[in-house]
Amino acid sequence: MPQNSNAFYITTPIYYVNDVPHIGHAYTTVAADILARYKRLEGYQAFFLTGTDEHGQKVERAAQERGVDPKSHCDEMVKRFQSLWKRLNISNNDFIRTTEIRHKKVVQKILQDLYERGEIYSDNYDGWYCVPCERFWTEKDLADGKCPDCLRSVVEISEKNYFFRMSKYQSWLIESIEKNARLILPPSRRNEILGFLRSPLEDLCISRPKKRLSWGIEIPFDTDYVTYVWFDALINYVSGIGYGSEGNQFSTFWPEAIHLIGKDILTTHTVYWPTMLRASGLTPPKMVFAHGWWTVEGKKISKSLQNVVEPNRLIDLYGVDAVRYFLMREVPFGIDGDFSHTAMVHRINSDLANDLGNLFSRTLSMVIKYFDGVIPTPSNPQEIDRGLQEVSEKVFPQLSHQMDDLAFSRALSSIWEMVNATNKYVDETVPWSLAKEEKDRPRLATVLYQALESLRLIALSLAAFMPSTSEKMWSQLAIEENIWEQNLKENGKWGGLKSGKKLTKPDPLFPRIDLSKMSQGA
Repeated sequence: MPQNSNAFYITTPIYYVNDVPHIGHAYTTVAADILARYKRLEGYQAFFLTGTDEHGQKVERAAQERGVDPKSHCDEMVKRFQSLWKRLNISNNDFIRTTEIRHKKVVQKILQDLYERGEIYSDNYDGWYCVPCERFWTEKDLADGKCPDCLRSVVEISEKNYFFRMSKYQSWLIESIEKNARLILPPSRRNEILGFLRSPLEDLCISRPKKRLSWGIEIPFDTDYVTYVWFDALINYVSGIGYGSEGNQFSTFWPEAIHLIGKDILTTHTVYWPTMLRASGLTPPKMVFAHGWWTVEGKKISKSLQNVVEPNRLIDLYGVDAVRYFLMREVPFGIDGDFSHTAMVHRINSDLANDLGNLFSRTLSMVIKYFDGVIPTPSNPQEIDRGLQEVSEKVFPQLSHQMDDLAFSRALSSIWEMVNATNKYVDETVPWSLAKEEKDRPRLATVLYQALESLRLIALSLAAFMPSTSEKMWSQLAIEENIWEQNLKENGKWGGLKSGKKLTKPDPLFPRIDLSKMSQGA
């Protein structure tokens, strides 16, 4: 399949519709949104897919308990995710539901094709089954007689099922992973899967008899069965971009696919999925990146501990962009992170209110005070002025590499080099002193222009991370062009701010928060 150097395809996992959206869901989705937005600003044709996983035993049982049919249950539950993504300013191009006809058709097409080519066969299954995880396990897989994933009880099952010849592709998969160091990231997850593949890979059971589970996509070659929920769910990554349909959307984006996932679903995405694709004659995704989990003050997030961090509550307390910033800044993407309200408030007060917000407010206020709000024209730059320019010229190329590595925290640290350098520049050039003498007005004009131009570049570099804040800064800098129509390479060059435009009194970007006066109920 041809590579399209201008295409970028990013996905989140499709979230289980029975879950209540939590900080982990928000974390993955915000990260994907940031990458999609950043790539668009770099000039890429970016496609961002998210959605919901709506089949399986747990959905069927939950619907039965409520006295509604499974589809009606899903239609109600999916709104929780869709409304949260809207609040978090998520810019997904599509939202795929596994109950949609377009998805079902692709799943059945792939199943039929694999069956006709002998990649799927029937056999009797004897072993152990975990109902909550909806997974089969062999005796050697069990952990003290329980499911190795959720540590709950399993039941012994003997029944006819259909199997995908996954074992056939073990050598190919190992070779693919060893040849491409970026196929699975971070490296610790790559090593984990290579370790897993040292043991013989077994074939994958991809069916469930309707007498035990009716809520699923029907197997096209045997209507007494439905598809295993994971075989169904993984196919969303190709059904969501038009696999098997007319048009070139699939061929444009699939070779560039990057899957963002939590580390708990690593095996399904790096063993099941690439072998399914290989058997179907498709290339594996370009990258699977498995990030860590969030804990709360050192403890695992759990309903029983009543410490679930609800994203809507965080937004109510701190605002959307502050939440987005904290999630990406606090810990390197890929390792586990710990959430606390104290850490959140510290980031808002220190980084956002003090460093960025105060810089923006005082700079614009001085332009209003000393130049009646009109952006001045610079002249005769000095060494200190060139030094500020050099910081941005160093940071912008770094950002591109950092974003390609999904190093969000490092990228924000680089942007804050610009914020800190601009604060230092304002302090050292003392524009309030220059304003006292008429002869110093040309110098004052240069200093304030330099500070404003740095703020323009900071707003542009932050746009993917904090869209609303950047739009607000952009507007208050009297820039008429739409920030989302900018190109980071072209418009990230120094000197793009137009003199002569009139500024208005700035609104605070991030008011300080007093932790002692706020609710702890998030």
